[in-house]
Amino acid sequence: MSTPATTKAIVTGHSRGLGEAVAADLLGRGIAVLGLSRAANDTLASRHPGLLQQTLLDLADTAPLQAWLQSGVLAQLLQGARQVLLLNNAGVVQPIGALGGLDAAALARALALNVTAPLLLANALVAATGDAVERRVLHVSSGAGRKPYAGWSLYCATKAALDMHARASQLDAVPGLRIASVAPGVIDTDMQAAIRATPEGDFPLRERFEALKRDGQLEPPAQVARKLVDHLLSPDFGDEAVTDLRELYGA
Repeated sequence: MSTPATTKAIVTGHSRGLGEAVAADLLGRGIAVLGLSRAANDTLASRHPGLLQQTLLDLADTAPLQAWLQSGVLAQLLQGARQVLLLNNAGVVQPIGALGGLDAAALARALALNVTAPLLLANALVAATGDAVERRVLHVSSGAGRKPYAGWSLYCATKAALDMHARASQLDAVPGLRIASVAPGVIDTDMQAAIRATPEGDFPLRERFEALKRDGQLEPPAQVARKLVDHLLSPDFGDEAVTDLRELYGA
């Protein structure tokens, strides 16, 4: 098992929400983190000088992401690591609504962020590291990728794509690669606030999500992040390509 000094992690969407909590948890364990997000996280940078590196990228804009991946910077950043971790956390639930009423540009950006970026990063990570390096890729998925919801055709489809990517990649049996798509449960983040602000006509189940907040059933990001990282670092990570934190650790 690698020590924190020989482990390096990449976390997308580390500027806030679950991504920030995951990055904080990893940094707290002494693991170096590269954060990829549109905005810097000054709080984490001040708490962990020298351990957090940040690259500002709009992961919904595929061309700059491809250019960065092709620049060779990733291989340089991962040099010397015996274990590398990729947590594909960044994602959006919008646009919400029925077909015919969705903005085309918003659809394209959501697809790029939720699906294209994670797949590009996973591919680049493996290409940038040798087979002697242990590679672990965790897609942050959702129960919505396994159960359809009215108004969430985009979100359900993109999370299902991550699940299938993990399943198929596991069958490839790439040496040193362990991959899993993990549903984290319902978390008290800005995404949940956006869901509750959606007109009921676009999302008929809005009341259910309002009740989760009202009844205190949303988990704090730090609590979920600890479980995610525990699972990512555990010996059995990747044994199941698709799983749910609630099944692993209880609701």
